[in-house]
Amino acid sequence: MPNSGSPEAPPFEPYKVKVVEAIPFPSREERESALHRAGFNLFNLTSDEVVIDLLTDSGTSAMSDRQWAALMLGDETYAGSRNFRHFEETVREITGFPHIIPAHQGRAAENLLFSSLVKPGDVVPNNMHFDTTRSHVIHNGGQPVNVAIAEAYDAQREHPFKGNVDLARLQAYLDARVQAPVPLVMVTLTNNTGGGQPVSLENLRAVSALARHAGVPLYFDMCRWAENAYFIRLREPGCAQRSIAEIGRAMFDLADGATMSAKKDGLVNIGGFVAVRDGNLAAKLKEQLILFEGFPTYGGLARRDLEAMAVGLREAMELKYLTHRVGQVAYLAREIVAGGAPVFLPAGGHGVYLDVDRFLPHLAPDDLPGQALAIELYREGGVRTVEIGAIMFGDAPGSGPAPPELVRLAIPRRVYTASHLKYVADTVLAVWKRRAEIRGVRMTHRPERLPHFTARFEPK
Repeated sequence: MPNSGSPEAPPFEPYKVKVVEAIPFPSREERESALHRAGFNLFNLTSDEVVIDLLTDSGTSAMSDRQWAALMLGDETYAGSRNFRHFEETVREITGFPHIIPAHQGRAAENLLFSSLVKPGDVVPNNMHFDTTRSHVIHNGGQPVNVAIAEAYDAQREHPFKGNVDLARLQAYLDARVQAPVPLVMVTLTNNTGGGQPVSLENLRAVSALARHAGVPLYFDMCRWAENAYFIRLREPGCAQRSIAEIGRAMFDLADGATMSAKKDGLVNIGGFVAVRDGNLAAKLKEQLILFEGFPTYGGLARRDLEAMAVGLREAMELKYLTHRVGQVAYLAREIVAGGAPVFLPAGGHGVYLDVDRFLPHLAPDDLPGQALAIELYREGGVRTVEIGAIMFGDAPGSGPAPPELVRLAIPRRVYTASHLKYVADTVLAVWKRRAEIRGVRMTHRPERLPHFTARFEPK
């Protein structure tokens, strides 16, 4: 694939632009007004108030010409659509799991799985639970626990697989399952809470062995599995010549099932699924699906979306796409680090995470520094990001070490070019230069669950 010259240059975009969407440019005064209207919560902004939107990489991808063509093949039959058959065949081929249950997005898949497996008093280990995963465990009376390796909590520590599971800590929970049952072990690929970091194939083999010895099923949150497989190919000995499909199948062969938000490595704007080996569990999941989502051959989706998902799952395995995808993240991280601002190292697979403790050391934890930094990035350049820290994860004590305090700049897939990312880096560095002036914020409204979505704030 062509490159841009030096290793420090931005990666070559392996696509041509066929359709364009205008970017809004609200003025500084308009941005300030928007912050007040939104209660200083960036989730409450409207799209026309945002210049570059890095709030999430979920459902924000640009679909390819092949995916748009696939939409025209939609067979909107209620039951037995040919689009479901194509989708099912694709997921089975990629994962090897025989039972595929579609859902309208990842949290719907989580609801199906956890409401079927988790009971009050259960403990669910994960390298690091993300927001909705953790909340579904809690909603069903379980306790989510994070068992990532120690390096996952050190933002400046270089390690090729900071998403790895701490095997000793996992074993301790498995040993204690008579007192606190463990209905499943989960591993998130890649580890979104901890900087978008990958999990090694070697570590997954060890986790699988521990779980199988204990008689506990192992599930993956596979929403960014292709990015994880790419890092394995890049960093793990003996994997450099293996295809993404081969590495992916080697991962999935170690597990009993998976949930997926296809809005990430499915390259679609809506969709997800649960995939399992256990036929009895699959029957139970389908009963739940019919009650809450739809018939098992559409799962709450238009059938054309199933077709686009099948195409996107294959496109996500293309090396030229993944090289650019991960290269964009690395480029943005380099630009920010070159200007002196601290980021979570090494750069992850789907976004750059700013190291808040080093960015704003003058703010105390009760100043909510992650939210304060996210607000300033929007105020400075209209760049929307999200806090990953005390607000998102501060309402469940006893679930393991607190995740690092970060601000995530999640990059939508196939949407922004190098010049857009350079603008983002310039915005971050402009805020970095005046970091000593940044004040903390306080929460004026805190919902019971998932506070980061709908809380409101005000400056201190």
